[in-house]
Amino acid sequence: MEATPISLSDYVLSGGGANGESYDHRTDPTVMLKLYFPGKIQQPLDEMLLARKVYEAGIPSPEPGEYVVTEDGRYGIRFRRIVGKKSYSRATADEPGRVQEYAGDFARMCKQLHLIRVDTGQFECVKDRYCRLLEQNPFFTPSEKDKIGRFIADAPDTDTAVHGDLQFSNAIFVGDRRYFIDLGDFSYGYNRFDVAMVYLCCCLSKESFIQETFHMDKALSVTFWRHFAPEYFGADRPLKDIEEELAPYAGLKTLIVERDTNCPMPEFREKLASILE
Repeated sequence: MEATPISLSDYVLSGGGANGESYDHRTDPTVMLKLYFPGKIQQPLDEMLLARKVYEAGIPSPEPGEYVVTEDGRYGIRFRRIVGKKSYSRATADEPGRVQEYAGDFARMCKQLHLIRVDTGQFECVKDRYCRLLEQNPFFTPSEKDKIGRFIADAPDTDTAVHGDLQFSNAIFVGDRRYFIDLGDFSYGYNRFDVAMVYLCCCLSKESFIQETFHMDKALSVTFWRHFAPEYFGADRPLKDIEEELAPYAGLKTLIVERDTNCPMPEFREKLASILE
């Protein structure tokens, strides 16, 4: 697929992340641009094609647009922007008194996502994705990789949707409309691979990361989790049991974080203790 040439002078920088930057159109508020850092060509194309398949599968997500390239050779994706949207993390940070409401709404949204059955011929299995990440990871020993690989293989098999990066900043709303965003790691499989990311972001991440990424202190993000968990798992399940079940799946997220940062993450790795002991 050929990329459509665009002028970056038509856009205003609005944010950034590990792989690139986001921009808003200067004159059209319904257009946004996700632009990857220089040298990344295949990644935005793969993400755009995946975004189309996710959208066509009925996952509530913004309609993907075009594969584009700027004058200086940077590649990206142009999306239809959701005007007036807020993420659940930003909404919670702005209105901490409504944390229970936002956490419950996000939990119900996640439960609905994890009930959606997908065409397994169109998407990657989450277990295959983690095995691939494990094989590529340079920071675990062969013995550790063997134990982690067996844990992944023993996880239940399902054909339901997995977001792949289920942070409460990756779900947005405006009015009564709800969308998931940043679906570059979308797959199918066991929902614990997904929900563990919510636990990791809210409870296991450093205060500085939570402040910078989610615009709140860690106490508020932990409170969000403590309202999310009973809504998602049921009020009759003790929080301690939920967290013990999710701990190794949260630990597996180090494979994604280490892929993006290219350095080991001991604060997440410790959750793999039950696998590695």
